[in-house]
Amino acid sequence: MKLVQTTRQLTRQLTRRLWLQQGARLGLAWAAVQAWPAQAQKMESGRLLSLAEMLDPITQGAPVRQQDVSITAPILADNGSLVPMTVQVQSPMTAAEHVSHVYLLSQRNPVTRMAVFQLGPWNGRAEISTRVRLAGSQVVVALARLSSGEFRYAQMDMIVTESACVDAS
Repeated sequence: MKLVQTTRQLTRQLTRRLWLQQGARLGLAWAAVQAWPAQAQKMESGRLLSLAEMLDPITQGAPVRQQDVSITAPILADNGSLVPMTVQVQSPMTAAEHVSHVYLLSQRNPVTRMAVFQLGPWNGRAEISTRVRLAGSQVVVALARLSSGEFRYAQMDMIVTESACVDAS
């Protein structure tokens, strides 16, 4: 009788031990997956991207022109945490010819694509105002996708005295 009870206790202990080991392994695997957001979001920490490196993933060979887009923002930002920006695109905003998307791209931020705005003829005018976080002094690009499939862009050099992102170099 004692032998049967001892065997049951040993089996329970082994089962519990195996369950705890598997739980620990699962926890470590989950922590490893959570440590990979930089790869998932294609973060480019500490490296300044060229204009082509910022535009090519979005445009994918479509015609791109530097016209009809204007960026209004302070040239010198004391704090990169809340930098106000306004982007205007010259477009009639009709059903046949309008701006469908406006992308705000960063040369230095950990994630290049800071914001994407979806527009249409219902907007009346192609203008957005927002605040962005900047990881140090850099070039900011506003890219507009037109309903015809073409792209227009403007770029602006911005000087940031205090970086908002930890990865700024």
